[in-house]
Amino acid sequence: MVDTKTDQQQSQEASTGEKHKTEVEDPEAKRTRIKEETPLNDVNEDNNATEGDSGQAEKKEAADSKANVKSENGTAKSDTDAPSSILEKGIIYFFIRGRVDVDKPEEVNDIARTFIILRPIAPDAKLSEGPLPDAGNTRIIVLPKKVLPASGRERFMAFVDKSGASYDEIKGQFLAGEDYETKTKGTRHTPAATPIGEGVYAITTTGRESHLVYMTTIPEELGEVQKDLGVKEQGSFIISTKNPEYPGPATARLPKGPEYPKKIHEEFRELRWIPSKPHHLDYNNAQLLLIGESSGIKKALALQEDDEKAHKEEPLEVMEDLEEEDLKRMRHLPGDHSASIYADLKAHAEDYPKLQTTF
Repeated sequence: MVDTKTDQQQSQEASTGEKHKTEVEDPEAKRTRIKEETPLNDVNEDNNATEGDSGQAEKKEAADSKANVKSENGTAKSDTDAPSSILEKGIIYFFIRGRVDVDKPEEVNDIARTFIILRPIAPDAKLSEGPLPDAGNTRIIVLPKKVLPASGRERFMAFVDKSGASYDEIKGQFLAGEDYETKTKGTRHTPAATPIGEGVYAITTTGRESHLVYMTTIPEELGEVQKDLGVKEQGSFIISTKNPEYPGPATARLPKGPEYPKKIHEEFRELRWIPSKPHHLDYNNAQLLLIGESSGIKKALALQEDDEKAHKEEPLEVMEDLEEEDLKRMRHLPGDHSASIYADLKAHAEDYPKLQTTF
């Protein structure tokens, strides 16, 4: 577990609209939803989390990463015009788990942990109707702080709890609750995970830093739970990966570090932090730092100069199109919002808690 003090100590070395209307079917009308937010504070970006990474290296990584995702995750389309700044895209889910014996949290303090689930799809994939096939490439990321960072002042640690997960593993090892016996208090109950949101995401690069940007599809109107936990209609974080060669404070250490191959170790070049790349997240216990971006998603989805000259698609348009596809896809899944999320994960909604929007 990572406490507040530890987050602040760790982060000193690291870098830095309106909800979509569900009736809109016209993509051009849909794009008018994007509004620039007024920054709450200036974020200092000149620090070690982005040190030593060039734009060219990131663009090469984008091509390498895209080649590693199978095209079975939707209907293939040409990615000739795809922006090089999008390293990965896919479906994102937000879950919470209550503290021991707390099946339905009534406040943030009743939550043990918050989770982000990333399900990558191929860069040339177009979402079609129905649940996504099981590609065995889903990642479960744990946020011990429970809330998402909202500004550059908030820098929270996270870690990959499970990478390369199949839907069966997600159902059996993550979604389900369990009972266990203790010598002092008898039978205790770990509650099942509860969904609080679903949408689309992208991991992008601006050359010297990486971003995790998302747009929510479910719920169509955010509730108290989402707002208290920092889940927005559109959100973005600067995301950095910790060098496992540098141990953190005792209270922030995981029992075991990620088993990175030599190639990834060489990427750090003795730096404590580097901009996250999709393949960093494919290893259990990879430690990440999420830094809030109060200015919204526009920086994370800005069209890079080389892509503009090559007449590539704008990253913002790619994300909006993906969101529209996901919105239509989820509408065609049977049942309510909860049933749609569980159907996507090949689980039976009646076996798990419903989507929670209020405490």
